[in-house]
Amino acid sequence: MASWVALDWAAGDPVATLGRRAEKSADPAQGGLDSDRSKGRTAPVLLGLLPVTRASALGLSADQSGRLRSSQVRLGPERPQSTEDDAVKSCKGRCFERTFGNCRCDAACVDFGNCCLDYQETCLDPAHIWTCNKFRCGEKRVSGSLCSCSDDCKDHEDCCVNYSSVCQDEQSWLEETCESINTPQCPEGFDRPPTLLFSLDGFRAEYLHTWGGLLPVISKLKNCGTYTKNMRPVYPTKTFPNHYTIVTGLYPESHGIIDNKMFDPQMNVSFSFKTKEKFNPQWYKGEPIWLTAKYQGLRTGTFFWPGSDVEINGNFPDIYRVYNSSVPFEKRILAILDWLQLPQGERPHFYTLYLEEPDSSGHSYGPVSSEVIKALQRVDGMVGLLMEGLRELKLDKCLNLVLISDHGMEQGSCKKYVYLNKYLGDVKNIKVVYGPAARLRPSDDLNEYYSFNYEGVARNLSCREPKQHFKPYLKHFLPKRFHFAKNDRIEPLTFYLDPQWQLALNPTERKYCGSGFHGSDNVFSNMQALFIGYGPGFKHGVEVDTFENIEVYNLMCDLLNLTPAPNNGTHGSLNHLLRHPVYTPKHPKEAYSPLKCPITATPRDNLGCSCDPSISPIEDFQTQFNLTRTEEKNMDRGALPYGRPRVVQEKSSVCLLYHHQFVSAYSRDILMPLWTSYTVDRNASDGFSPGDSSNCVFQDLRIPLSPVHKCSFYKNNAKLSYGFLAPPQLSKDSSQVYSEALLTSNIVPMYHSFQAVWRYFHGTVVPRYAEERNGVNVVSGPVFDSDYDGRYDSAETLKRNSRVIRNQEVLIPTHFFVVLTCCKNASGTPSYCEGLDTTAFILPHRPDNSESCAHEKSGSSWIEELLMLHRARVTDVELITGLSFYQERKQPVSDILKLKTHLATFSEED
Repeated sequence: MASWVALDWAAGDPVATLGRRAEKSADPAQGGLDSDRSKGRTAPVLLGLLPVTRASALGLSADQSGRLRSSQVRLGPERPQSTEDDAVKSCKGRCFERTFGNCRCDAACVDFGNCCLDYQETCLDPAHIWTCNKFRCGEKRVSGSLCSCSDDCKDHEDCCVNYSSVCQDEQSWLEETCESINTPQCPEGFDRPPTLLFSLDGFRAEYLHTWGGLLPVISKLKNCGTYTKNMRPVYPTKTFPNHYTIVTGLYPESHGIIDNKMFDPQMNVSFSFKTKEKFNPQWYKGEPIWLTAKYQGLRTGTFFWPGSDVEINGNFPDIYRVYNSSVPFEKRILAILDWLQLPQGERPHFYTLYLEEPDSSGHSYGPVSSEVIKALQRVDGMVGLLMEGLRELKLDKCLNLVLISDHGMEQGSCKKYVYLNKYLGDVKNIKVVYGPAARLRPSDDLNEYYSFNYEGVARNLSCREPKQHFKPYLKHFLPKRFHFAKNDRIEPLTFYLDPQWQLALNPTERKYCGSGFHGSDNVFSNMQALFIGYGPGFKHGVEVDTFENIEVYNLMCDLLNLTPAPNNGTHGSLNHLLRHPVYTPKHPKEAYSPLKCPITATPRDNLGCSCDPSISPIEDFQTQFNLTRTEEKNMDRGALPYGRPRVVQEKSSVCLLYHHQFVSAYSRDILMPLWTSYTVDRNASDGFSPGDSSNCVFQDLRIPLSPVHKCSFYKNNAKLSYGFLAPPQLSKDSSQVYSEALLTSNIVPMYHSFQAVWRYFHGTVVPRYAEERNGVNVVSGPVFDSDYDGRYDSAETLKRNSRVIRNQEVLIPTHFFVVLTCCKNASGTPSYCEGLDTTAFILPHRPDNSESCAHEKSGSSWIEELLMLHRARVTDVELITGLSFYQERKQPVSDILKLKTHLATFSEED
């Protein structure tokens, strides 16, 4: 049985009897250290357990393994044999005794200046040291020591936890061979492996790439567990939003914690994690995992986590601590180890643990600094303390550890700060939340919050300089991948900043000017976070692709065998991390099976178009579109190599339209295709031209003719025209097939300003992909998200937001989507390949290109920037369109979900 020291944290004195818990109380409002609560009662102060290992094996630097102050530990030789002469020159065994030799070891020796040379290390340091070292081994027990390294400490049950490995030469956790944990190896009384969620705030993913050699403990976890080079945080990449996302699986717009500081216009109250308002449950939406576990019969213990000390839905975790940054890291770890020893009926199944480093040092000194390296070594040592403690408890092959961070860190610069007063002049009535994801609102009158001219301010701040490092956005125009719009706490006017840039109202309101900051675009490389999974639930020695932290909630529920609450994650997308996945995802069911559209209409010549004589109209509709089943199957293989997108929208009336180069699903509800799919071969790119377009449209006799299908409908409209989903130039080698793309069933309402983007995409981007990747499958279509919630509009919302032009209701898409799919290995073609690679876009459809300052930029660079900014996951496309992709792909659904949730990380150079 392991020997542990029991600590009364409040008094700082050892508890006399092993296993006894001193009852303490404290006022939670004061951030009391002993503010555990269980079912409304004051919980006991729990015993601290100290992990045991050699200092080097713990990953501790000399000052950490010796004492908690700036001077270094003198580790000393390997326990020398004591002699009579040593006894009078050393304090070992003489601390605070009034015995005299060549030197003294009582408190008076300081005044007399005759202390033995080892007085500090032997008599004073044990009150501040959490571990044994070789110098302390065999010490005489000293009153006030945090733990003992004396020869009889096991008899007294007050050993430092690393006593066995340091003083008795047993192997430490770090020194043990890395082995695969095929099944949980838990002590008696553990009916299921516990799960610990451990956050190292601000641990940039790159830190481990660069400094892994200085971090032996975290590196071992990485090599022995499941690891990703980058875990993508949510936007904005701030502490409170991301920590609460991790435990709810919700985007900030859904769970309500949209920033570390925010204002709720409905409550007329401001939130800050430094004020008591953070304890108001009204700010916290969703269901954090400690409540999910509680509702399903499990117990939870949280040693700090945003929201864990708040009475959400009328409940707290079974054991929790009110946040207090002054609590030493070691004491936090000791608490977790102590809770793991509680009786089975009291012991939690799920735990959280939070450390402020390396975020604190990153803010103070910047991410590339010696102080951050020291902070990294310090937290590596703390993880070592945890792992050694788990080893002593025989839980190191039982507990599932999720080691994680909330975001990365960027180097700030006073030269890379934007000040709005430079552009707006009088800003006394404006409030700006500063930083790299800044927001603006009127400062005084609450009634003005909703009536303020945000659009006018945005227009005034757009395209003011040739190389402007910020963009003002009405929040519904932000990239859809952010999911950062549908919440009143998000001000209507927001700002997007380039990498390394920040924004404030004026210089007096700036912060992190020359130090570290975070909050930028969540695909920037320096914003990426840490993720390591270790334990019997995770695979051994596996590195996986980047994923988003919204998926971690579902992952932890699977580890605990819980049914997750509704969330924004994609359940099953992280099955490839788990040794034994418990959830088997399925494709969503199609709400409406598409029909065929038979030829029913009579051709009419009054569409008001001006067709080039060289373009041949379709003369025999019946013959050209009466495809045999064999021809349709061939089209399926070519244009739909992964199956047709399924329509999961309710109450949709859709029919499939087959052509000789593309297939589309025409919606009778919106009078345009929901999607169009085609494949471009590598050698087909020569036929594309960015300027290739047509003013000619032919009637498709398979669909009813509407005024919105006529060229005359758009004539003399300064802003709105039409565009083709399947590009006509796709089939330029055949005039007859070319005409198929000019049918009324292939056009969509399109702003003149967007036509430049659409033509460039199909004339340049698609051929480039096809050339580089040996062909590409393209699926595109309109998007309707007028209420900017990231989900497709209902029929009622569509009707409410329709436009009336020439006495005709017109549905104008808010965006257009494109999904490009090709082979991961360019030796294959889209129709014949094993692994797939995908890139998706949700492109804003706006009546002008002010977002991109197109009039000030040469060539097409602004379009490339626009495309980069508005990339998305396939999952984002599915949510906003009501479609489901890849359903006929012959591979596990969990693998397809992994593909759909992928989004590339942007380097600073992109």
